[in-house]
Amino acid sequence: MRWDRFFDDLEDQLASEWEAERAALDTEAERLRLSRVQLSERLTLLAARDGAAPTVASFDLADGATLRASVTGVGADWVALALADGPGGAVVVPFGAIGAIGMPHADLLRTARPAPPRSPLADRLTLGFVLRDLVRRRAGVAVHLVSGRVLTGTIDRAGADHLDLAVHDQGAPRRADAVSGYRLVPYTAIAWVRADEAPVVP
Repeated sequence: MRWDRFFDDLEDQLASEWEAERAALDTEAERLRLSRVQLSERLTLLAARDGAAPTVASFDLADGATLRASVTGVGADWVALALADGPGGAVVVPFGAIGAIGMPHADLLRTARPAPPRSPLADRLTLGFVLRDLVRRRAGVAVHLVSGRVLTGTIDRAGADHLDLAVHDQGAPRRADAVSGYRLVPYTAIAWVRADEAPVVP
């Protein structure tokens, strides 16, 4: 009888050690998975709604602004936001201008889950692509610089790493007599861009 109990105890101990080892392996696998997660994946999950109300997060940006907004699109190096307060239109923020993102803990955990595969096209849609769409639409913009300065006008051209802005009053159409000057703005100087109309992102 004592031997039966001994073998039962030994079997229970081995099973317990096996479960502990498996849990440790699962934890290590999860740590490894999380070490490979990119900001774009987490923002994509923040945008996924499944019919639920959009999550409003607070975005602390390089110019010192904090925007309360929901994610509407994610590209290769930018995120599109819909402001929770204030004027309509669309906001485009380069990843490099994001200082921190505040959200409820449940949403923070949800964005750490495995993300569905992103479209290969989304990974090729750079900030320049989105800005070129605004050029095509002749949309009025407010370009918020990391210095804190705001330039309003219309983007005339968008290159690989910079844009040409015709400066004029916000809301005014781009006419030669309304333009007060021109600025060449490197993308690295941009904290965020608010457009009067949302760019089209396939």
